[in-house]
Amino acid sequence: MTTMQYFWRHPLAQEVRGQGVEQGKVEDRAEMTLNILRWRGIEVPDHVRERVEACADLDQLTVWSERAVHATVADDLFAGPNG
Repeated sequence: MTTMQYFWRHPLAQEVRGQGVEQGKVEDRAEMTLNILRWRGIEVPDHVRERVEACADLDQLTVWSERAVHATVADDLFAGPNG
């Protein structure tokens, strides 16, 4: 049992857990961005959904989620700087 407890405190295990947490945040932000568009009654074409779901940059997804609040069409997410 000692070995198992040590493993969870090992730096590698902590790094892997941290990566999982970050990946979860990215997935949640992508889902939120698409949901905002849907909740606002904006159609989300496949190319927009695919681009949002493929993005692994949390900062970029944050920009897109903020744009989703004011968008009139889904492609508005990608308009302007940092698009």
